[in-house]
Amino acid sequence: MQLTPLALQIQTLPDSPGVYQYYDKEGRILYVGKAKNLKKRVASYFNKVHDTARTNVLVRKIVTIKHIVVTTESDALLLENNLIKTLQPRYNVLLKDDKSYPWICIKNEPFSRVFSTRRMIKDGSEYFGPYTSFKIVYTLLDMIKELYPLRTCNYDLSKQNIESGKYKVCLEYHIGNCKGPCEGLEPLETYQKEIDAIREILKGNFKQSIRDFKIQMQQYAADLEFEKAQRIKVKIDVLENYQSRSQVANPRIKNLDVFSIISDQDSAFVNFIQISHGSIIRSHTMELKKQLEETDKELLELAIIEIRERFGLLTREILVPFEVEVGEGIKTTIPQLGDKKEVLDLSIRNAKYVRIEKLKQLQIVDPDRHTKRVMAQMKADLRLSEEPRHIECFDNSNIQGTNPVAACVVFKDGKPSKKDYRHFNIKTVEGPDDFASMEEVVFRRYKRLLDEEQPLPQLIIIDGGKGQLSSALKSLEQLNLRGKIAIIGIAKRLEELFYPDDPIPLYLDKKSETLKIIQQLRNEAHRFGITHHRNKRSKGALVSSLETIPGIGEKTMQTLISHFKSMKRVKMAEEKDIAAVIGLSKAKKITDFYADTPKDL
Repeated sequence: MQLTPLALQIQTLPDSPGVYQYYDKEGRILYVGKAKNLKKRVASYFNKVHDTARTNVLVRKIVTIKHIVVTTESDALLLENNLIKTLQPRYNVLLKDDKSYPWICIKNEPFSRVFSTRRMIKDGSEYFGPYTSFKIVYTLLDMIKELYPLRTCNYDLSKQNIESGKYKVCLEYHIGNCKGPCEGLEPLETYQKEIDAIREILKGNFKQSIRDFKIQMQQYAADLEFEKAQRIKVKIDVLENYQSRSQVANPRIKNLDVFSIISDQDSAFVNFIQISHGSIIRSHTMELKKQLEETDKELLELAIIEIRERFGLLTREILVPFEVEVGEGIKTTIPQLGDKKEVLDLSIRNAKYVRIEKLKQLQIVDPDRHTKRVMAQMKADLRLSEEPRHIECFDNSNIQGTNPVAACVVFKDGKPSKKDYRHFNIKTVEGPDDFASMEEVVFRRYKRLLDEEQPLPQLIIIDGGKGQLSSALKSLEQLNLRGKIAIIGIAKRLEELFYPDDPIPLYLDKKSETLKIIQQLRNEAHRFGITHHRNKRSKGALVSSLETIPGIGEKTMQTLISHFKSMKRVKMAEEKDIAAVIGLSKAKKITDFYADTPKDL
C-alpha cells in the first residue's frame, strides 16, 4: 500500500523527545508542540476524531510536519516556548505581552539615586523587579523616602565637583528630604550604607534595617535626644507595618516561587507569587486563552517558563499543585500540608479571584458570550451530546401521603423561566409513594408537550436518587423518549449525580458553575413545590368540615371564614348571625349540621 506524503512523514518521525511544527499548503506555520515521543504524539492527532471543532480543522489543514530532536523533555519545553514567541502560530496559546513593566533602579553613580523606570539601560545600574503595577512601586519608593533622605537631583556628584563647590543645596535639603551631599555635608560612605540597606529592603530583607534603626533609637534615647529617638521609632514602625503586610505564614520560608492554575472551557489563569526572606515581594496572574485541547499541565509548564524568563527569576525551588517538567536544576515541590501548602493555597485563591472578576466583567459586557461559555461548560461537565439550553427539574412534596403534589421548574440559558413553571396534583397514587408520583408527573408533563408539539428540554433533572430516576425513566420509555432527552438524578446528601445504567455517581467540584446551576434548579423546584403543598394543605384544613355540608360551596366557605375568622367561631355563631352573612337558607343548613356537635370542639 502506498502511503500519502503526510502519512510517510509521520511514519519516519523518531521516537525521541523534541518539538514538532505543523505547516499548511502555503507554508504558513499552524502549530508548535513538544513531545516525549515525537512519533506517538504526532500520530495521535491523526488517528481519532477530536472533541473540539478547532482541533479537527487544524488537522485537516496540516500538509507538512517539521521536527527538531532534543536531548530531554526540559529542552523541548524551552525550545517550544521560544518558537511560539518567535513564530506566533495561529493555533498556539500565544505568550506575547504588550506591557512594559516598571522597575526600581539604583543608579550606578556616586551618591546613587533610587527611582522608577520602564527602561533598562545596561550601564552597571541595579534594577529590581519588574513589578506588576506602579502602585507597588510607588508604595516602596514612598517607604524608602520616609526611611532614608536620598538626593533626587541629577547632578554629577563626583569628588572633584563637590570639592570645587560647583553645586549648592536646594529646597530638598532645607525641608529635610536630603542631607546635602552636593556640598559635601554627607559623606559618601554613610550614603552608600543607606543604599545597601535599601538594596536589602528591595530584596525583601527588612531585618538589617530594623536592627540598625533600633540601635540608633537606643543611642539617641541614652543621650536624652528623645525627639530624634521618636523620629527613628516612626521609621521602625513604617518598616514593621510594611513587613507585616507582606509577611507569609512562616518567616523561615526563604526564597521560593509559587505557581498555580485555575482553568475553564475557554481560558486558564496562572498565578505567580515570589517569596523572598519570608515575605511576598511580587504577585502576578496571567490569563491564557485556550486554542485547542490544552491540559492544565501543558499550560502551567508554558506559563512557568514564560514568567521566569519575563521576570528574570533565578530561584531553584518552585511550589506547584501537580507534577510539571520545567527544566534541569529546578526543584518542583507539591506541598501537602504546612506553611508551604498555605502559600500554594494563597496562590490558588488569587488565581480564582482574578478568574471570578473576569467572568463578572464578561457577564456585564457580553452576556451572550457568558451564557455560551456556561452552557459549553455544562455540556462538558455533564458529558452531554448538546448544550442544555432548556433544562427541567422535578420534585415531589407530601407529608405522610397527605396532599401529594409535584413541581416542575424550567431554566432556559441557565436562568429561571418562571412562566413555564408547572404544579401537579397527584391523581393516580395513593399514599406516600414518591417513586410512583414521579413516574406520574413525568409522564403527564411530556405527554402534554408531545401532544401540543412543544419543544422538549435537552436535560431533565430529578430531585432524588436512583429510585426516582428509575421511575422517571419508565415514563420516558412509555413515551418513546428514552435516549432522546438526557436525564440525571441528584441526591442531596453528597450532591451525587446519577446517570441511567451507571452505578457509579458523578461528583462535581463544589465550586463549579455547573453544580451551582443544578443546585439552583433543585432548590427552586423544592421551593415551588413546597409552597403549593402548603397552600393546598392550609386550604384543606380550613374548609375540611364545611365542604361536607350539602349545598355549601367554596365561595360560601370563603365568605364565612373571612367574616368569622375561624371554624370554631362559625360553629359557635347563632343562626341569625350566620344568616346576616350568607342568607337564611344556607345558615339553617349549617346550624342543623352542627346541632349535634358540642360547641367547644
